[in-house]
Amino acid sequence: MKNIFKIHPLYYLTALLCILTGLFKDFTYISIIIIFHEIGHIMGAFYYKWKIDKVILLPFGGITIFNECINKSLKEEFIILILGPLFQIIFYLIINIFFVKDILFTNYHYFLLFFNLLPIIPLDGSKLINIVLNKIFSFTKSHLLTIYISIITILFIISYGFLNSSLICLLIVFFLIIKVIDEYIKHDYLFNRFLLERYSYEFDFKKIKNIKGLNLKKMKKDNRHIFYLNRFYTEKEILQKRFKNSP
Repeated sequence: MKNIFKIHPLYYLTALLCILTGLFKDFTYISIIIIFHEIGHIMGAFYYKWKIDKVILLPFGGITIFNECINKSLKEEFIILILGPLFQIIFYLIINIFFVKDILFTNYHYFLLFFNLLPIIPLDGSKLINIVLNKIFSFTKSHLLTIYISIITILFIISYGFLNSSLICLLIVFFLIIKVIDEYIKHDYLFNRFLLERYSYEFDFKKIKNIKGLNLKKMKKDNRHIFYLNRFYTEKEILQKRFKNSP
């Protein structure tokens, strides 16, 4: 069976720094909280039968990467997303009520909870923002807006002096910058994948969006589309023209 659990090199580096600076207890608390947070995402994925490609453990959080269509239901995305913070909160309450109250554990619980809700790719906050944006805007516009919001938030953190806090903070911000840049580079690829999935598979979307002209960038998640040129076309007919030369 494929081992889906991976540890990012940055995790090892942070662990070493924490040992050298006498913060091993802090690092242990953070790791345990992160693991239970990711268990929430994993349980949601199991419920909806999403395929998990890998779960990456980072020093400040985890990333659960799914091997699924971009066109999955926004409702399913939201529930899988929200189960991460929910499991973390439940785990914290169990420890705090039935075992031992530790101010250090409490501080890290709240720090990780709110840090992970920052609207920066790949944190849960950016995914939540993207889900909300996709309810309003097209897929491509929502993706770009999520990237721009991530950039603005990172610039705010840098201007606030967060980078002067410690080497670990510097590594975290550097990692986030790399992930945002990578997401921007992949924008055209993700849009083409979004369209190719619509052409290749059948999705049972209830909402219908009318698009005047041939602007595919107006296509939205959770919607099927009717295009009007000189007459009405289904999105399958339009996408067939785009991908007809593909294997």
